Amino acid sequence: MGNKINVAIIGCGNCACALAQGVYYYRKAKETDFVPGLMHVNLGGYHPSDIRFVAAFDIDKNKVGKDLAEALFTPPNNTIKFCDIPTTGVKVHRGMTHDGLGKYLSQVIQKAPGQTADIVKILKETKTDVVINYLPVGSEEATKWYIEQVMAAGCGLINCIPVFIAREKYWQERFAEKGLPVIGDDIKSQVGATIVHRVLTRLFRERGVRLERTYQLNFGGDMDFFNMLERERLMSKKISKTDAVTSQLDYKLDPENIHVGPSDYVPWLGGRKFCHIRMEGRAFGDVPLNLELKLEVWDSPNSAGVVIDAVRCCKLALDRGLKGALVGPSSYFMKSPPVQYTDDEARCLTEEFIAQQPGEEKPPASNPEA
Repeated sequence: MGNKINVAIIGCGNCACALAQGVYYYRKAKETDFVPGLMHVNLGGYHPSDIRFVAAFDIDKNKVGKDLAEALFTPPNNTIKFCDIPTTGVKVHRGMTHDGLGKYLSQVIQKAPGQTADIVKILKETKTDVVINYLPVGSEEATKWYIEQVMAAGCGLINCIPVFIAREKYWQERFAEKGLPVIGDDIKSQVGATIVHRVLTRLFRERGVRLERTYQLNFGGDMDFFNMLERERLMSKKISKTDAVTSQLDYKLDPENIHVGPSDYVPWLGGRKFCHIRMEGRAFGDVPLNLELKLEVWDSPNSAGVVIDAVRCCKLALDRGLKGALVGPSSYFMKSPPVQYTDDEARCLTEEFIAQQPGEEKPPASNPEA
């Protein structure tokens, strides 16, 4: 087992900024302490400080060519700053655009001149272990193009966006053929809208309340929400968030009785996200029971701790020679994993995955179909 995890980032936006800040913020975290924001300080022998950024890709002319530390705080990034990022020595390379720059983002971001960098060459030269996909929602073709580069370079993948990769048999088989692990799809924040809605939905079911109607409305002020004003880019996002909730029921809701998804962009909120959830059901004697909840979070830091765990699980899989979709970690970290479990089950599967020794892995620690 190596003592460092070489990581490359595709997309140097708010989520990447929060992740990088967290790696430095927790570099001296003690294993014996309860550390806010980290589910695991020691994960399989890896500490957050073992994560080392070695490559980064973006298309924004104001970020390409800069040191990663500077690029991550360059507008339109606007997440909260809670830690300085020292100069990394990692230059942001010109990435591939494809459909990564939508109608609204193109009003704010100007593409950097020049050709796309040789992604495979850079990943190989930097000895990248794990690549994190942080492209904007709706980047279907760009994601698939990058994944081909990732597999050609021999790296593991964390797919943080709602382009369906880890949950699809085709891509599971492709990663398995290459002998590489993948965790995905669509990152599930630590205590965000999705996991809160999922847990409450499960609570209703387990306590005998029949959920009949529900909505989850989300709005924020970062480029993610600005990008999602283009409704055509939202199909996979809405599927991902809706399935994450309905998977906790053993009966089907009429599609007209559930609405889950981004709803608007409010610039002055900056990197904050507001979530409103309403759940209407029938309890004892068919008496109505209604719940309303409002959640406010800084969106990007809320996912960063989960990604730190996902990166370390992916590296453990590389160490152990696991390949294909990692079902246990994907079910815990992601909204749209290959298999949906309750969050309690997913946590247990992930802890089992972490605790296993090389040669002892058994389904569903890695995908049995891959």
